[in-house]
Amino acid sequence: MTHRPLSKPVLAQPFFNTEEQRTALARERFFEEGVRPSGLVSESVIQSWYRCIQAHRKPNEPTSFNTVTHSRIRSTLARNRMFLDAAADELVQLETMLAGTACRAMLTDVTGVVVHATRSTATHEQSLHLASRVGVNLAEENVGTTAPGIVVRTGQPCTVSSAEHFLDCLRIIQCAAGPIRDIHQQIVGVLNVSIEAQSFGFDAASMVALHATSIENRLMQAQSREHIVVRLQTLPTLLGTPMEGLAGVNSDGMVTWANGAAARLLGVLQVGPWTESSEVFGLQSQELAALTRRADPTRHRLPNGLAVWLLAHMQSADGAKEVFSLGRHQEGEPATAEAEPATTALVDITPALPISLRASDEQLIGRTLAEYGGNISKTARALGVSRGLVYRHVNRLRPATENAAGHP
Repeated sequence: MTHRPLSKPVLAQPFFNTEEQRTALARERFFEEGVRPSGLVSESVIQSWYRCIQAHRKPNEPTSFNTVTHSRIRSTLARNRMFLDAAADELVQLETMLAGTACRAMLTDVTGVVVHATRSTATHEQSLHLASRVGVNLAEENVGTTAPGIVVRTGQPCTVSSAEHFLDCLRIIQCAAGPIRDIHQQIVGVLNVSIEAQSFGFDAASMVALHATSIENRLMQAQSREHIVVRLQTLPTLLGTPMEGLAGVNSDGMVTWANGAAARLLGVLQVGPWTESSEVFGLQSQELAALTRRADPTRHRLPNGLAVWLLAHMQSADGAKEVFSLGRHQEGEPATAEAEPATTALVDITPALPISLRASDEQLIGRTLAEYGGNISKTARALGVSRGLVYRHVNRLRPATENAAGHP
């Protein structure tokens, strides 16, 4: 097959009323006449067709969905362990949700290799059961135009239906896919839902977007260490859902990452280690640290004027750092005077600042011990630290108590 240079774009013709008719016309224009089929199929599909042609692929060539070696599978799964752990709950939910359909949900890594796939009750599958095996590479270079392949290339959600696939042998499949990003806004994987020999019967693209966002949010939180993770939305009922905004603030009071919802609410295109929490939230790190001790959402007005609801929690691999390092003064450094409540805040969320890091540690442990009647286990659970840390605090107090008793 020769492919002549593309001439002027062809306009979509209104008398082609079905998707199948429009796609058939698009293929005829593109592959036989060399005409760009703008308006008949999406631009992402057209660009994928271009790339396949430039790679000297042919629509009638077969594909076997060859898996990679067992050692490569093991190394791929090991390399994506945090990603898979973050996706585990969502994948279980997807499998339950799709159990009554002929669909399969697949998770691929950033290279397009399948790292997880749900089961299917379909008995008529010819290609999908082969394509969904762990280790199969669904990248565009291997299987031509597919939704997960396009997402890996573009970073944008995509749906590819039937004849929009470049290879003829895949024209019986429909797929919808969405990207999953990490705290650095880099794509780490793709969530894809596919079906063979029939249509979805529901809005697969919206469902994929919802669950991909949930996986992304879980992954971003898992990647945060020694951070205050701030949740925000305009309605408190949206907190804890895929629609919530999430942002991470480090111990220097800098916003180091934000998901898409948070970026839109905060009015920032991107955040980085140079972005101060006071700039985007109107709150200092000490004020955000105080929010972590509140169980209920707090209403707050952002510097951009938008009123939102906030929740915050400390996240760390080290419980002691989780409670005592973020938003605190360096040890030995004198504390500043207690800040006045920010004028933009709708409620007073300003904490009482301790005189030093050590004093902060002792005061917080002491107060929590008192609240739990001296119960070390409950105190440790409440603070998210080890019992050994609380024991050490108690042991440090004993000499002083004993001396006070012996020397009135």
